[in-house]
Amino acid sequence: MLGASGFLHPRFLPSLLPAMRRYGSTAAAGFQAAATRAPESLAVIDERGTMTFRELHESTNAIARALREVGVKQGDGVGLFARNHRGFIQAQVALDKLGANTLLLNTGFAPPQLREVCKREGTRVLLYDEEFRAVVEGGASELTRFATWAEGEVPETTLEQLEAGQDRSDLEPPAEPGRVTILTSGTTGTPKGARRTMGRQGLDTLVGLFGRMPLRTGTRNLVVAPTFHSWGGMHMLLAAQLGATAILHRRFDPEATLASIQEHRPQVLAVVPVMMQRILALGDEVIGKYDTSSLEMVCASGSALPGELALRWMNTFGDNIYNLYGSTEVAQASIAMPDELRAAPGTAGRPPRGAVVRILDDEGKEVPTGTTGRIFVANAVQFEGYTGGGNKEIIDGLMSSGDVGHFDEEGRLFVDGRDDDMIISGGENVFPREVEDLLADHDDVMEAAVIGVPDDEFGQRLKAFAVLREGAASDEAALKAHIKNSLANYKVPREIVFLDALPRNPTGKVLKRQLAESD
Repeated sequence: MLGASGFLHPRFLPSLLPAMRRYGSTAAAGFQAAATRAPESLAVIDERGTMTFRELHESTNAIARALREVGVKQGDGVGLFARNHRGFIQAQVALDKLGANTLLLNTGFAPPQLREVCKREGTRVLLYDEEFRAVVEGGASELTRFATWAEGEVPETTLEQLEAGQDRSDLEPPAEPGRVTILTSGTTGTPKGARRTMGRQGLDTLVGLFGRMPLRTGTRNLVVAPTFHSWGGMHMLLAAQLGATAILHRRFDPEATLASIQEHRPQVLAVVPVMMQRILALGDEVIGKYDTSSLEMVCASGSALPGELALRWMNTFGDNIYNLYGSTEVAQASIAMPDELRAAPGTAGRPPRGAVVRILDDEGKEVPTGTTGRIFVANAVQFEGYTGGGNKEIIDGLMSSGDVGHFDEEGRLFVDGRDDDMIISGGENVFPREVEDLLADHDDVMEAAVIGVPDDEFGQRLKAFAVLREGAASDEAALKAHIKNSLANYKVPREIVFLDALPRNPTGKVLKRQLAESD
């Protein structure tokens, strides 16, 4: 999979290795290597047109110098509050070149969240899209600010104005690579900051990743997953390291995504599963209007990929899904390839080279094959702890993913749910994922979520929330009967509530806290 045209192409490493020595495993290293190797190839396609690797490299040299002139230096905390577009990449690469510590901010933040996170992380400077002005004025008005994307006149200096008139030659690299802080999904409260130094990822990690997700050099990669989150950000970084063209849209729209595939002919699409669901919801008539035959790989992560969704996607678009299981904290744990998803829908696949996954019981001992336990992971790129203090539980060098799961007899990993999602009803343990997947398998159900709510008799009882497909006729009794046909009585929700949509964060994870608060 890593043959002559792949990552280990002999023309590839001579430019990447010196750049990684200068900047670590950062976006700056990847884009500089690509600018050395293929300066006139396209680095970015977005709503403003195209930008070559040479143009991006020189632009970020100039922006870095301008930021340095206004006081941004190695180790300074800088927030990046931007959508998927060239300005996000320019800002990130310029900060890498200065060795600044970048805080990637969730574009769904309200002013109180922005204020709390920026204060906690020691943010001094904010680079942000002009559309978030009201949020920034309400939550971070005291910070030094620059605009990463603006339409029309704005009070702040824009990236274009920063680079104007600056020296565009290479800078001296920082003494140490900066850190990137990615925020956890925050489905149960204010997101934590997960700290990661960008000098640690080595070639062995990349080889392991590409061994199960065979990305290659010179492709076009449509990244619709949010780049502020670990999955979209990883694909932006990989595009840089592979010299691929990143195609970016500021907002996800299902049909616009199909139109972009037809227009730009990407080989790779990076998504979170809910985006796949919304594309499929367009229906065969709309989907059939667009030529998506260029797609070779649909890389999914960020939230659980139900087996039924994987099968529906592959039946529509071909066997092209590569599903990565991991988290902001543990990074990559396992990858499911298309043949594995066909053979065992719902599997999280197998660990790539360089990753170790163990299933442990409450005493830290490995459980037998087929037995559900806590998932622990070891690899070279796990986070270094939460910025506010604390870490994930670690046993014998393996870090808790926060999930429970099991391996089957073929060595495939299955994620059964969150370890803190377990519902104890009448003394019986229930993991919501099993019930959610069964509901999602029903022809009338588009998506479902299950939570535990207080119950005087049983301690907790199951409550389900379902979104029906357009024109569906199923009612609560029919869905309960569907569950009862496959699962024990104590796993049948006492109540099923029908919603127009499940509340989700920008990376597609269901906000079960909001569902519980609505009870």
